[in-house]
Amino acid sequence: MNDKAYILLVEDNPDDEALTIRALKKNNISNEVVVIRDGADAVDFILARGNYAHRDPLDLPVVVLLDLKLPKIEGLEVLRQIRRDPVAKLLPVVILTSSKEEQDLIGGYSNGANSYIRKPVDFTQFTEVLGHIGLYWLLLNEKPPILRGTKRKQDTL
Repeated sequence: MNDKAYILLVEDNPDDEALTIRALKKNNISNEVVVIRDGADAVDFILARGNYAHRDPLDLPVVVLLDLKLPKIEGLEVLRQIRRDPVAKLLPVVILTSSKEEQDLIGGYSNGANSYIRKPVDFTQFTEVLGHIGLYWLLLNEKPPILRGTKRKQDTL
């Protein structure tokens, strides 16, 4: 990645991915969006292991937009795994899902989600929601300090 703050979008649905990126652009959010399409890759990317072992483990996104219904590892399990890591546990994670299940809402917050947002069906509303997400997480929110001396657990999984 580069020095510019980037967004990690964990979304397996190509239509939702395209809508999210379009809504961000419509709100003049020009940050790079890195897209990961399954839960296992999301965990590997964030923890800089597996196919992403070459990544700087401290080069984290400014925010993760996490869908819940993902292949390989569900979104709530992604959240559980990254929250066990001493660095990634500080990473802002916004669950962005179409799920209306109360259990998902409870599970999201119980596992350390910073926010839980239901995707509006209407594109205009969706664009407005993404604008608020961008404004808050990219401009207003005070990011947690990532200390260079922080060690990662090797036994995270």
